[in-house]
Amino acid sequence: MNRPAPDLLKPRKTPQQARSAVTIEAIHVATIQVLLADGVGRLTTTRVAERAGVSVGTMYQYYPHKQALLFALVERQFAMIESAMRDAAERLAGSDLETIANGLAIAWLDAKMADRVASRAIYGIAAEFDMSQHMKRAATCMTGMIEDLLAAAPGAKFADPASAAFMLAALLGGSVRVVMEAEGSEDAFASLRRELPRACHAYLVSASSGAAGLMDQAVGG
Repeated sequence: MNRPAPDLLKPRKTPQQARSAVTIEAIHVATIQVLLADGVGRLTTTRVAERAGVSVGTMYQYYPHKQALLFALVERQFAMIESAMRDAAERLAGSDLETIANGLAIAWLDAKMADRVASRAIYGIAAEFDMSQHMKRAATCMTGMIEDLLAAAPGAKFADPASAAFMLAALLGGSVRVVMEAEGSEDAFASLRRELPRACHAYLVSASSGAAGLMDQAVGG
């Protein structure tokens, strides 16, 4: 499948005023609504414009074609998740491993599941684009944030903090991907919310010689 390059999908302009930002938000919401109602095959910029209550001319000021509109939706999702994880990392700075594991897992799940139906719609169209650059940037950002948290965690020492951060990021991303690809039930998502923090904590304890030593001392004492 030929995927359009991201540079060919950039919007014609970005909103500079509050009114323009409201218009863009209405267009994005309408796009998700049309996707859910009719599917990507029947989505057109005209349908989206009608649902958003804007003219087709206004649509074309920002998005020259359907692919650019859908790509903007995927980019928006990436940005929202990245912002949520940055906020979580700031809150968790200086925390112990258990708090970090729980906080990151719940923040990740909340960001991915904030609107599960919309997320699935966006997840389905993401495969139509070359997202390699976005994925690489997101992975670098995520592992960097986690590495900083691990470095500041009291009592924890990692032989290879970068590898530990990479593995934790993979654990977070992979677990949600498996459940979403399988269109999991409410029970599956409830299990994920319950078990993912435990899995993350267990991994960090295993990877941290410092934390393992503290646990041994606690058990021995």
